[in-house]
Amino acid sequence: MGLVQFIADLFSPSSKPRSGSDPRHALGRRGEKLAAKFLRKNGHKILCKNFRPKAGGEVDIVCRDTATNELVFAEVKTRSQEGWGRPADAVTRDKEELIARGARRWIRLLDRQDVCYRFDIIEIIIGDSEEPHINQIKAAFCLPENRRR
Repeated sequence: MGLVQFIADLFSPSSKPRSGSDPRHALGRRGEKLAAKFLRKNGHKILCKNFRPKAGGEVDIVCRDTATNELVFAEVKTRSQEGWGRPADAVTRDKEELIARGARRWIRLLDRQDVCYRFDIIEIIIGDSEEPHINQIKAAFCLPENRRR
């Protein structure tokens, strides 16, 4: 088993369906599936979905951008309409820190502190009848040097 698969298996939730029938959760799961498909079509290798280390943090999708050879920690934000503002606007400083905490844990497990990485946001708007609109914001946020480790 490769290191990436080991990390993914160790920290990701099981593949059991989530309980509850909240339509927002269903919309979010659909958005994450669309985002993974979009990323694969655009030259990214998906390494892990829903990375949730026990020490805290969370990353929706961990992937590698094959064009730049960067590790990408992607946050997926899905909306059913644009009336509530851009999906990326929901990524607050607290959410960025949560994502960064998960990213730092992933990087520590790789035991390669020199890896190039970035934080992307994948915005998805799923309307009633039209094709979903997907927008990738590359390097949507970064960490100050003193918070990188």
